[in-house]
Amino acid sequence: MVKEECKALLDALNKVTACYRHMVLTIGGTSDSQNLREELKKTRQKAQELAVANRNKLTTVLKDKSVSKEDKAEFERLWVIFSTCLEILEIDMRRALELGHEFPLNVPKKHLIQTGMSGGTSGVAARAMSVQNMKYEAERNIDVVDLKDLENEINQVGEMMYEMEMKVNVPQWTVEAKQDPGAELKSTISVGASSIGMISVEENKSFCDISKVLAGIIFSAVLIIAIVLAVCVVKLS
Repeated sequence: MVKEECKALLDALNKVTACYRHMVLTIGGTSDSQNLREELKKTRQKAQELAVANRNKLTTVLKDKSVSKEDKAEFERLWVIFSTCLEILEIDMRRALELGHEFPLNVPKKHLIQTGMSGGTSGVAARAMSVQNMKYEAERNIDVVDLKDLENEINQVGEMMYEMEMKVNVPQWTVEAKQDPGAELKSTISVGASSIGMISVEENKSFCDISKVLAGIIFSAVLIIAIVLAVCVVKLS
């Protein structure tokens, strides 16, 4: 039961973190707006809430001496995934801070990042956080105030990562993966390659059939022309 809860929390954290990265890349672009900054704030706060829940669950389980060896190995694997996800979140938060300073909303200027994207991003954030409607009550200087909060939250995430290392020491190189690196990608590629191969074989077969027909037509035409020329030469002679 605890293992399923940890996996569910980790899956939710992965989705929200991926959503946050997607929106960070639009800062300074054509879809940047006050609503986007508010979405970024809500999304990263949701990610931090999930991170705290993940940390508490996994820390309690990994400190429990009664956990079996197999279960402990699985929880250590989840811990490594969680730590990596938290590092990615911190990197994206720092990126959002830098881009926020470079592209303040209260200073009108031309967008320097032409992403080719336009429109709102509330749908992405809502799907990631299972919220149907996100309403915004943003202040005019949301970007200025939020950058200060973001800087404090980055420090909090850094402190959380440090405390995690102090409480539970799980070196990444000691955790064994359940499958080979890139196994899912390889299986997907192999399936795609096999389907592409079947298509290419069928196309080659059809192409060969067409080429045989054309070759036969050309040969027949040449033969007819040769016969006609031979008849003409005999008549002239």
